Amino acid sequence: MLHYGTVPAIDLQGWRFTVRGAVERPFEMDWQELLSLPRRKTACDIHCVTRWSRYDNVFGGVPVQDLLQRAGVRAEGRFVLVSAEQGFTTNLPLEDFDRPENLLALTHDGEPLTPEHGGPVRLLVPHVYFWKSAKWVKGFEVLDEDYPGFWEQNGYHMRGDPWAEERFGRPDPVRMRRGPR
Repeated sequence: MLHYGTVPAIDLQGWRFTVRGAVERPFEMDWQELLSLPRRKTACDIHCVTRWSRYDNVFGGVPVQDLLQRAGVRAEGRFVLVSAEQGFTTNLPLEDFDRPENLLALTHDGEPLTPEHGGPVRLLVPHVYFWKSAKWVKGFEVLDEDYPGFWEQNGYHMRGDPWAEERFGRPDPVRMRRGPR
């Protein structure tokens, strides 16, 4: 398990998840509302940029597609910037984010996610490198143009396809300065 910095202590009483940006119905929910949403399981392999893989994982959680449908993505929405605790972010094209296997993961192999593994909730986007599956996730913003997240601003590839070995690649510096709205 790899992470940068310390593992945050998350107060579930004050925890909020927000969806905003190029959506018809921005919303915010608390921990109890997240737990009340329908859940799904995703069986997958995960691949780390540092060249290790873990096979045959089963994650459980809230489908990302359900949240996108609730928000109603507007026509100009083509990218997503995911936000997490301690200021961490990661970016994804909407076509990579809006897939049936993607979850706000709450469990791994039937057990609640530990804080070291991104609990209480992490993003799961299993078809790209695992840094795109942000730990300690707390929301996302739908954008009309791509914006690099934390790791992408620090040299990681903008997409992160493990089969194409998209590990590293500097983002467009103009977009780095502008940032999301």
